[in-house]
Amino acid sequence: MSAADLLFAPVTQLAALVRGGELSARELVDASLARIDALEPAINAFVDVDHEGARAAADLIGTNDERPFAGVPIAIKNNRAVRGMRLTLGADLSGDYSPSYDHNVTRRLRAAGFVIVGTTTLPEWGILPVTEGRRLGPTRNPWDLDRTPGGSSGGAAAAVAAGMVPIAHGNDGGGSLRIPAACCGLVALKPQRGRVSPAPVSGEQFLVQDGVLTRTVQETAQLLDVLAGPELGDASWAQAPTEPFSVSAAREPRGPLRIAVATTMPLLEAELDAECGRAARDAAELLAGLGHEIVEAEPPWRRRGMLGLFTAAFGPAICVQIALAEQLAGRELRERDMEPLSWALWQTSKRIDSVQAALAALALQAFAREITVWADPYDAILTPALAQPPVPIGTLDPCGPDPMGTFERSGHFTPYTAIANVTGSPAISLPLYQRADGLPLAVQLIGRSAQEGALLALAAQVQAAAPWLRRRAPITSPTLPAPPPSGAE
Repeated sequence: MSAADLLFAPVTQLAALVRGGELSARELVDASLARIDALEPAINAFVDVDHEGARAAADLIGTNDERPFAGVPIAIKNNRAVRGMRLTLGADLSGDYSPSYDHNVTRRLRAAGFVIVGTTTLPEWGILPVTEGRRLGPTRNPWDLDRTPGGSSGGAAAAVAAGMVPIAHGNDGGGSLRIPAACCGLVALKPQRGRVSPAPVSGEQFLVQDGVLTRTVQETAQLLDVLAGPELGDASWAQAPTEPFSVSAAREPRGPLRIAVATTMPLLEAELDAECGRAARDAAELLAGLGHEIVEAEPPWRRRGMLGLFTAAFGPAICVQIALAEQLAGRELRERDMEPLSWALWQTSKRIDSVQAALAALALQAFAREITVWADPYDAILTPALAQPPVPIGTLDPCGPDPMGTFERSGHFTPYTAIANVTGSPAISLPLYQRADGLPLAVQLIGRSAQEGALLALAAQVQAAAPWLRRRAPITSPTLPAPPPSGAE
């Protein structure tokens, strides 16, 4: 395998090469660091790159290491704690705070043998579906450097799409895994609510679930096996699967499935790009050709006030992070401490009293139940992943003159993804197609509650019928130096 192909190989194959002695963990990590060093100036996907720590960790991994992913490089989104590395959440207010502990997902990935090479960029506090905050600057899409890689896990997606790492961690509170996956031609699953523990920081999270950005459904399933499961102290957790997710993903779907195709926009003001709509219709034809029953559906999610209802839950969740940073700062926050959009959400959330917050949460839960009951006759729901192609850098500026207008327009770009965060159901973005201009073009499948295994089996069947693995972003084409010999600095 050439140096240029190495970091595009499946993570199980890379781990097998290390385990079999055909490639040392140090050589593999050095290959990742070389690509990061070469491409980072153009893409800006990383907050920190830990050359010394990654090489030291790799040097401890030998051929007798039976951990499933021993020696494979990975990056962590910079809103989850990595012991000894800065945790910025993309915000000036966080300073250079360095936690003394690992987040649960970091710890589980280390335990599986992954080598953490660095942390990846995100918008301030993870608010927008683009990654171009004031502190970290714009992260660029490897498919088109003038466009966004999506957000908020934009750095993670750009790093995988560019071959800097073979896989990266991210999380999803309104589409923040699935949006960048769709922008960058990758696979991303938002797991069922409660599937991945938020320990040790909190006991549960209503909207957010952690996951990974990968190139294949199989890798997504394998990593869910690593990350899934409760931790001591969790307030709630999802029902355990009957078998490993990777086993489910390897099975054919159980009988012909009934799949609803829905292109109706959840936001009244949003408009659906023609190619995005066509992708969903083409995917419906593909699924019908695989023997599934396709039903044109009108979900009850098109109504006024949806963005405001979501903001009533999303805004305070974001502002809890800001309040924690305020405590660390030891003083009352000032407008100049954060971007105009963050400040606007902060001020809006402070004006919501406890009764209003409880009413908003109740309304959101009622909406979630309505959608879940409507969806019950179907095994999956097919939608476009995005309503628009990846937008040009600067389109959604968090420092612009109308910050809440920017927030509203961001929902017009990504109206389909937040539904699954509200219902808690699993949802996956699949890079089935390419646009006329060569940019990735994805669809979304939303599964039954707590049935990630069945959803992954369906996604794997789709991947086999219309594979995308050979597609690579143009920026990955230049030849980079081969990794240095094992043991070299």
